[in-house]
Amino acid sequence: MMTAQTSFKSKFLAALLAGVFGGHRFYLYGSRDRWAWLHGPLFIVGLLGVWRFVSQHMDDGLTWALLGVFVAVVIAVVVQTLVIGLTPDERWDARWNQGIDRRSANGWGPVLIVIFALFMSVGSLTGGLAYVLQRFFGGA
Repeated sequence: MMTAQTSFKSKFLAALLAGVFGGHRFYLYGSRDRWAWLHGPLFIVGLLGVWRFVSQHMDDGLTWALLGVFVAVVIAVVVQTLVIGLTPDERWDARWNQGIDRRSANGWGPVLIVIFALFMSVGSLTGGLAYVLQRFFGGA
């Protein structure tokens, strides 16, 4: 059930916070949102997999499961950033700013956040894939 909004919700800020692994959920839904609390712990669990794989050279089932969690969290954050950042201002206001006189006029801000998120995710996932393939095929 949706309650009446009392404060303006910025699409730019929500898109920016989406890159902070769940920050947008706290901003939009509040601290009682269950999904918001999952982002951080799952990211830390995924980083444990990265640490095991890169620093400890562990190549076991647990490491691969943790790496899968890391990749899933990164993909979820990028998708959420894309959805928020590319939502038209009118739709954003209809969803998040009902009953508020102020209207969104975002311009390029959210789009630049989306571009940055895409560059960072593609770069990190491509680098990770190259590293995994190098290890798989016996490289140094």
